[in-house]
Amino acid sequence: MTPPRARTWGRRGHTPIIRVRGRSRRRTSVAALCCYKPGEKSRLIHRPRNHLLLKGARKSFSWQDYRDLLVRAHIQLGGPIVVVWDNLNTHLAAGLKRYGAEHDWLTTIRLPAYAPDLNPVEAVWSLVRRATANTAFDTPDDLDRKLRRELRRIQLRPHLIDGCLTATGLAINPPTPP
Repeated sequence: MTPPRARTWGRRGHTPIIRVRGRSRRRTSVAALCCYKPGEKSRLIHRPRNHLLLKGARKSFSWQDYRDLLVRAHIQLGGPIVVVWDNLNTHLAAGLKRYGAEHDWLTTIRLPAYAPDLNPVEAVWSLVRRATANTAFDTPDDLDRKLRRELRRIQLRPHLIDGCLTATGLAINPPTPP
C-alpha cells in the first residue's frame, strides 16, 4: 500500500504531504506476458494474485501459477508459444522446466543473467507505476481496482505494447519460407 513517489506540483515552499495508512496484511503480485505475432495486434495477458501475509505463507507467484498463466495464454492465442524468461528463481524451477519439456507447444528461451532492458514486460511495469505514482490507496481493494484498470488500459492500446518491445531494441522477424 506504500505508493510509488513521483514529481508533483505544489505551492512554492510548501511540500505536498499525503499521509498513508500502515501496511496491509495483504500483498498483490502480478504476472504478465507481452504477446507478439507478426501481422497481428500485440496483446498483454496478465494475472493478478493476492497473498495474505501470514507466517509461512507464500508471498509471490509459484511455478504452478506461471504454468497456469502459460496454459491460459496458449488457449487465448491458439497456437504454439515461445516464452522469453528472465532469470527469476521461479522461472528456473524444476517443475516449470519439466512442464516445458513435456509440451511441444511451449518453447522457452532465457535472457542473460541481469537484462531488464531486454524484457518488454519491464516497460509495462514502468507504465503501471507511472499511473499509480503519488496515489494513496485507502484499501487494498482500491489498489487492486487501479492496477486492473491500468493493465486493461494497456491491453486496449496495442501500440503501447509495441512500444515496450521497441524500447528493448529487439525485433520480431518472422521466418522466411525456403
